[in-house]
Amino acid sequence: MRCEVVAVGTELLLGQIVDTNSAWIGEQLALAGIDCHRHTAVGDNRERMLSVIRDALDRADVIIVTGGLGPTQDDITRDVVAEVMGVPMERDPAIVAEISSRFAGRDREMPATNLRQADIPIGARAIAEMPGTAPGLVCPIGDRILYAVPGVPWEMKVMLEGTVLPDLRRRAGAEEVIISRVLRTWGRSESSLAELLEEEIHRLDVEGGPTLAFLASGMEGLKIRITAKGTNQETVMNILKEEEALVRKIVGPIVFGVDEQSMESVILDELAGQGLTLGVAESLTGGMIGSRLTEVPGSSKTFLGSIVAYHPDIKHKILGLPEGPVVSREAALSMADGACRVLGADVSVAVTGVAGPEPLEDEIPGTVWMATKVDGISQASRVIFPFNRSQTRQFTVISVLDQLRHRLLDRRRT
Repeated sequence: MRCEVVAVGTELLLGQIVDTNSAWIGEQLALAGIDCHRHTAVGDNRERMLSVIRDALDRADVIIVTGGLGPTQDDITRDVVAEVMGVPMERDPAIVAEISSRFAGRDREMPATNLRQADIPIGARAIAEMPGTAPGLVCPIGDRILYAVPGVPWEMKVMLEGTVLPDLRRRAGAEEVIISRVLRTWGRSESSLAELLEEEIHRLDVEGGPTLAFLASGMEGLKIRITAKGTNQETVMNILKEEEALVRKIVGPIVFGVDEQSMESVILDELAGQGLTLGVAESLTGGMIGSRLTEVPGSSKTFLGSIVAYHPDIKHKILGLPEGPVVSREAALSMADGACRVLGADVSVAVTGVAGPEPLEDEIPGTVWMATKVDGISQASRVIFPFNRSQTRQFTVISVLDQLRHRLLDRRRT
């Protein structure tokens, strides 16, 4: 079964909204063993929508359209679908009553424009789940099927999970399962990873089996996605396990996590496993390290706190930096020492540098000193990031945490 997703909305093309719907739908289709061949975004324009949907119907068995089911004049998905089907629309009194009751329940008068949402192409049916005021549609078109769901993510997900995906599984008959596993790495570029895995990718292309793909995700790491397909979940999971072992053997310890694991969660788990507490001293990141760590549930078991020493005076008074440059090896080492001393932590990380756009202390923007302290020994290193201010700060966070990760792993091995 071939499927395509069409996302409707001019705001998507203008970059005002990121199309997370298509990504989520694609993931769910893969888990259901249904091949999704194409994602398309189109603005709220009748002619372009007609063209996109008709082209998709020429290629695919199933079309899922998201967006354009609201009550305003630019919400024209219903009208376009009816035109593609070659049928008029009729107003469904049951849906009118349902929408009216939603407004009445909030003690609000229903605008007349909302009645448009009750218009259904003849031959189509409304999706049973209706979390908002926009009903979804199931529209048979010859031997094809088109599902239209709202663009509001939570409304779309309710309809997909309640009606669309179960319906597609029934239509697909013998199910196949497609599952991906994501290995998160830090320490190499995308091109460098591709070179490392070149022979393995070639082997998979020749012999068949799972596929490998790369995705650079900023402070979330560089991801290696392994995707496998099979007749049942157990078979696919075994394929993924074997391929993951091969990839790890090739790329080594730059893999820090799997799937939803973040660098922060991995660090906190390792600290907990070794019975250690962590303190942070950060300057150019302005609290980002502490913020990332506290996003992880249960972080208070190991993370004691972060000293945001942004102004040089705070570095000297609170962390005990000696007089001299605050963007230097000595400053980073002193900040790491101060974080352990002031917070009473077993280990620490510290960062100081120049986020930009202006130089500081004759250091160019992007210059960062990072330090870690483990078992009383402080180590520091310098990097010069070729990024803007925001990217420099983000890459600093994951880089210094990765340095701590490697030191903790070395500590566990000894």
